[in-house]
Amino acid sequence: MGPLWGIDVGGTKIEGVVLEDRDAPNVLKRLRVPTERNLGYEHIIDQIVKVVEVLSIEIGVRPRKIGIGHPGSLEPSSELIKNSNTIVLNGKPLKEDLEKALGIPVVLANDANCFAIAETEMGAVRMAVPQAEVVFGVILGTGVGGGVVINGKVRNGKHGIAGEWGHNFLDESGGKCYCGLTGCNETIFSGIALEKYYESITGKSLKLKEIVDLHLAQEDEVATMTVKRLLNFFGIAMSKVINILDPDAIVLGGGVGNIDLLYTEGLKEVEKHIFNPRLETPFLKPKLGDSAGVFGAAFL
Repeated sequence: MGPLWGIDVGGTKIEGVVLEDRDAPNVLKRLRVPTERNLGYEHIIDQIVKVVEVLSIEIGVRPRKIGIGHPGSLEPSSELIKNSNTIVLNGKPLKEDLEKALGIPVVLANDANCFAIAETEMGAVRMAVPQAEVVFGVILGTGVGGGVVINGKVRNGKHGIAGEWGHNFLDESGGKCYCGLTGCNETIFSGIALEKYYESITGKSLKLKEIVDLHLAQEDEVATMTVKRLLNFFGIAMSKVINILDPDAIVLGGGVGNIDLLYTEGLKEVEKHIFNPRLETPFLKPKLGDSAGVFGAAFL
């Protein structure tokens, strides 16, 4: 098949990678440059072209096509970027402009989808459940997101929002979400939401890891309330994904996904709510760290 090329467009850095082959995804070359989004949309295009040009020189071959992971999502009907926290991308025809600048076909997907396919093809799923046909990749961090992989391909969906479970309604207590809705998953068990919940009761501002440590030490009743809130609502929200998609494996990424209790007490909460007598879905810890985005882009 030949080398796979991927670019991960982040808020602070743009990273490129060339992998040897889909079946043997060894890294041939990697390169990072600053995004410098304050310099505008055209500058981001130029930085992406720069990464491709430098990698092409270093490995002695140009790509025939390239996968690009980006914040936000691509509106399929208009092919314009939406919902990106790199706001200079919003409303822009990123795919069209990159294809013009690079002279090759480009495939775009958001960072959660790139995470999901990277862990499927190179990471946790490949190691633990190599026969998996349907995988749900979860981002639990500052925000909440997800991606769906079916038979080795990212599922983007009619609106380009497949896997965006962070903005499913969960509970009114989450309050207003930045997206304009109320009570989204993201308003309840994202890292920021849990920290705000703790602070709203105690008046103290702590990081989520500190709150979890206080709960484990049984030193703080509100810390325990906060962790129980996470586990309870994680169980409800995750059960809805399983009831609809019933994936062969689920991978939990992001800072909140590092909390070990999700894999023990959290799974007990999931089991309470699924439409099945028992939970058999494997929940996996990611293996690729911050490389998942750029590796996933290559697999697009």
